Amino acid sequence: MSLVIRGAGPADIGVVFALIRELADYEKLSHEVVATEADIAAALFCENPTLFCDIAEWNGEVAGFAVWFVNFSTFAGRPGIYLEDLFVRPAFRRNGIGQALLGHLARRCIARNWARLQWSVLDWNAPSITFYKSLGAELLDDRTLCKVTGTALVQLAERAP
Repeated sequence: MSLVIRGAGPADIGVVFALIRELADYEKLSHEVVATEADIAAALFCENPTLFCDIAEWNGEVAGFAVWFVNFSTFAGRPGIYLEDLFVRPAFRRNGIGQALLGHLARRCIARNWARLQWSVLDWNAPSITFYKSLGAELLDDRTLCKVTGTALVQLAERAP
């Protein structure tokens, strides 16, 4: 069996978007997907990308992906990677593909002297939590992820002086 991890290119936008939708279905969050292929393509393939994607192929078939962006630790004084999405299609699971994608990102951090690889996991996703812990991931129970979107985002912007 052969595993290849490669950066996504413009010709991959259809499969990248399909993987996003498959992940949303798995996480029971399909109703939150408002992005279009064009939105994702614009973020991935513009002159100064704000989003990056690595695709895992198993024997030539797209098996999964990692979608990430650069973040920054002010405490460490160095950038890092924030993994937005990690998804391996069910038919390809248990082949080490998820671990290989995470290892690929870890190597990128080390090669660039970046401080960390960071992500979040849904608290109901016990299989993923067990998997991440097996890789040495620390679950930060002392933190709560926050987000402001939609109307609340507009209202917050309007409140700013």
